[in-house]
Amino acid sequence: MNDYSENLLVHFRRVESLKDEAVNYVSVDLNKRQLCDLELILNRAYYPLKGYMGREEYESVLDQMRLTDGTVFPMPVSLDVGEKVSAAIKVNDKIALRDEEGFLLAVLTVSDIFKPDKKREAFHIFGTDDPETHPGVKQFLHSVKDLYLGGLIEGIHYPIHYDFKDIRFTPSETHRKFSQNGWRNIIGFHVEGPLHCREKEMSLLAAREAGGAIFMQPTVGLKHPGDLDHYTAVRCHQAFAKKYPKNMILMGIIPLRKRSAGPREALWQAVVRRNYGCTHFMVAEDHADPFDTDPSGKRFYPLGAAQALVQQYQNETGIRMVPLKRMVYSEERAQYISETDGAEGMTIKEMSREELKRRLEYDLDIPEWFSWPEVINELKHAHPPRYRQGFTIFMTGLSGAGKSTLAKILLVKFLEMRHRPVTLLDGDIVRRNLSSELTFSREHRDLNIKRIGFVASEITKNGGIAICAPIAPYEESRRYNREMISKCGGYIEVYLSTSISVCEQRDRKGIYAKAKAGKMKGVTGVDDPYVPPANPEIIIDTSEVTPEEAAQEVLLYLEEQGYIR
Repeated sequence: MNDYSENLLVHFRRVESLKDEAVNYVSVDLNKRQLCDLELILNRAYYPLKGYMGREEYESVLDQMRLTDGTVFPMPVSLDVGEKVSAAIKVNDKIALRDEEGFLLAVLTVSDIFKPDKKREAFHIFGTDDPETHPGVKQFLHSVKDLYLGGLIEGIHYPIHYDFKDIRFTPSETHRKFSQNGWRNIIGFHVEGPLHCREKEMSLLAAREAGGAIFMQPTVGLKHPGDLDHYTAVRCHQAFAKKYPKNMILMGIIPLRKRSAGPREALWQAVVRRNYGCTHFMVAEDHADPFDTDPSGKRFYPLGAAQALVQQYQNETGIRMVPLKRMVYSEERAQYISETDGAEGMTIKEMSREELKRRLEYDLDIPEWFSWPEVINELKHAHPPRYRQGFTIFMTGLSGAGKSTLAKILLVKFLEMRHRPVTLLDGDIVRRNLSSELTFSREHRDLNIKRIGFVASEITKNGGIAICAPIAPYEESRRYNREMISKCGGYIEVYLSTSISVCEQRDRKGIYAKAKAGKMKGVTGVDDPYVPPANPEIIIDTSEVTPEEAAQEVLLYLEEQGYIR
């Protein structure tokens, strides 16, 4: 038996031993964010880390962007846990790290348990601790638990992926591929959003200046508001990569979670790409800025700050900074040119992401100077024209305002059109079939509305029409549903503003009479408040129009907005 076979056998026996021992360990089921970090520790993308940082290492990274041995590493990586887990363990204990389904991935030997100052951490990482001014701070403070664990990790299995296995490369695999291709200079290309003609020209210019090939790494693993769905995003990137010359580009996806931490994040990404075998790293002037897609041009970090920081440390990190220079399309030249080279009086064409989304939604032309048909066709899977999207009509108003009647008329109208499957989620129907165990407390009312929202989001996501007709008296739960459903398709809030006096006259169920007689408590509009919507798409007072007229008003709005033809 040779040395390699002997080492492999020893490793296999150790893994089997860990599996047996882990049955007796405290277990932590990692969320998607934590799984991303664990995978990159196990595959050595976070080299030289061999586990989670203890307090001393963590403080050194915050203060100096270095590990305690002086190695540049700008981002803290510790395992955050709740008090229930931390109360059950002590230093030197072993913990079984599992995925969300309980599959054993690794064993952590705890060397440190500490409570970080999360505000201080946010200030060092993001440059502010104010969640109102930086979305990354808000996400960090709300999603990361209050206690951290540090310690050595013994890996058993990488997190399991069933999708795109052929482009999920480990650092050892990319090193081998670069060598096989004969690439000496490799330029790392960090990718988050969809890419088009401009980005190709920008990256090719950077590659020519560095004299190397491109390793394009789109990030996957976590969703953020406004992001494309995972499968569409990867397909778009694959179509984009095919537009490069042969043997010029390699694409591989990476579960690197987005923080929007500007210059510090750019340096961290550079270190990770160095571990994948890159010699250079492309850095945009607004790299990792939380507002890099803001149409107003708003920025949180100074333009060029990320480029300067990566360049400052490039001799230590061993990966050189290559600036991504902004380019624009010249109509006269029929090509992309550097923004700084644009001649005075030249006609410059640009298209914002918001304009692209609008054109997709309304099925309008997208010029080939902006993107290729192959990429646009993939984008249409995530942004179909509005008349092919699912949508939710969410009606709210007092009992007796006319929600159920309007919902039934709309249901019939949509069924007559036969364009999409239609589901009616009336308040009474949902209470009977989905929320029968709930009371009418504030907490349970919110939960009931969120349940309706979840069902409606699934219907909308799959191209159907959801008609929701609960009372929904509180703005918070309505806003929650708007945010959730809007990610899946259209959301139209209809406020039936019919006065309580009219609703009392229509009181078929006798609810208001019982409430006023003291026989029923918690009736909306009597002894429980109704908060009108802040910005509904449609407001209808059914005391002034017939149900059929109200339905026509909704249909006209849908036609105007492009949801029906």
